[in-house]
Amino acid sequence: MRGRVRLHGGGISPAEVRLRGRGASLERAVWTELGAAQVERTEQVDGVVNAFTETLFEEALAGAREAEARYRAGDDIPPLLGLTVATKEKHALAGRTLSQGLVACRDDVATQDHPVVSALRRSGAVIHARTTSPEFSCATVTHTRLWGVTRNPWNTRYSPGGSSGGAGAALAAGMTTLATASDIAGSTRVPAASTGTVGFKAPYGRIPGQPPLSADHYRGDGPMGRSVADVALLTNALAGRHPADHTSLWPTATVGAEPADPAGLRVALCVRLGDYPVDTEVEAATRAVADVLASAGALVEEVELPWTSRRITEIGFTHFGHILGPAIAAATQGHEHLAGYTRRFIADARAAAERHTFLDGLTAQAQVQGELAAAMAPFDVLLCPTNAIPALEADGSYTDGIVVGERRLEHYWESHLTLPFNIANRCPVLAVPSGRASTGVPTGVQIVGHPYDDGRVFAVGALVEQLRPWSAGYAELAPEPH
Repeated sequence: MRGRVRLHGGGISPAEVRLRGRGASLERAVWTELGAAQVERTEQVDGVVNAFTETLFEEALAGAREAEARYRAGDDIPPLLGLTVATKEKHALAGRTLSQGLVACRDDVATQDHPVVSALRRSGAVIHARTTSPEFSCATVTHTRLWGVTRNPWNTRYSPGGSSGGAGAALAAGMTTLATASDIAGSTRVPAASTGTVGFKAPYGRIPGQPPLSADHYRGDGPMGRSVADVALLTNALAGRHPADHTSLWPTATVGAEPADPAGLRVALCVRLGDYPVDTEVEAATRAVADVLASAGALVEEVELPWTSRRITEIGFTHFGHILGPAIAAATQGHEHLAGYTRRFIADARAAAERHTFLDGLTAQAQVQGELAAAMAPFDVLLCPTNAIPALEADGSYTDGIVVGERRLEHYWESHLTLPFNIANRCPVLAVPSGRASTGVPTGVQIVGHPYDDGRVFAVGALVEQLRPWSAGYAELAPEPH
């Protein structure tokens, strides 16, 4: 793999570090300058954005100095040497608090590193901060009683999405170079679309997780960044076998960021994934991406899927009702002050499990997977929107539903077109920017690949980025929330 990592900080111009393969040949060491710039940027904007739960600046500065010394020595340079990474708070750091956003767990301390954190340490990354998420990562907005409201740097009235909202906000605001995320129903892709960043939902098993929920075939941990090359780099560092996760794949695939050749590329366009209502601005941005691919020589055809948002949500909550819902309910038993969205998630999951057995859920999932496979069979990738609406209010909970266009949806999760690809979780999905809505908040598309065809979605994502370039910089904040 050969790519470019864009390093952004407050007072320095973007510097480029060329990386080749799993070893790295670095043209210039700028880590201490990068770290200082990101500390300055954090001090400038995080009082408004509120993306970090904790900063580790002193340790990070020491790590940056060690990275520079290691680089100068020239021995065994790992792929992320000295690069700053902000980790999602749920990705445990041994000896640090692990609250999952819950007030009652604010003093809980992790006893071991999460597999994602172990991979970062092996790869030479400098973990300089930890990012916010909703309680138990079970909402697509990011606010908690413990950490407050996380806001979108492009328009602070709105949410950066969730559950990896802190990761997306920190990237968009220029507070980090790379970030970790997780995804069980869209929690990487929703904030990527909302913040103009790139996120990868790896196929199940590609990136190891933390047991016992690593056995949940909807879930996955993964990378976010400001470019396709950045995310490819972090993906390669995170992927691989981990002894704690028996679902982790080996050998793993290495992805790159060279754009696909549009000649002969076959793209299925599906704007609504059945009957999902999609805002006109989101649809226009999605079709604009399809148009540039077609103009470059790709074959783009519109396809239909026999799905409804209610059916997909029912299948998803049946699954949650037998695994994640009971896990959250057990972990929060006796807790006071749970957010409304957490209580709603537990209740909806329990109700769906009462309506359907686990076998019912597996049968329905297999039907969805078969329908997707049939629609994609003549194509290399499927292209669709990530979010149905341009933005969610930063402090909204939407437990009473949400309106998209002229249609009122019972559950706000229906306003994201991400859950089908957790149901079909062997499919890799790369989320890339598609434009900006009139709210000022970015929009995004999903590039969906055939099972375990990771390289293809990165190549198509790089092509989209080349044909429809997105700003490599970060959002300039208003001084106060709107």
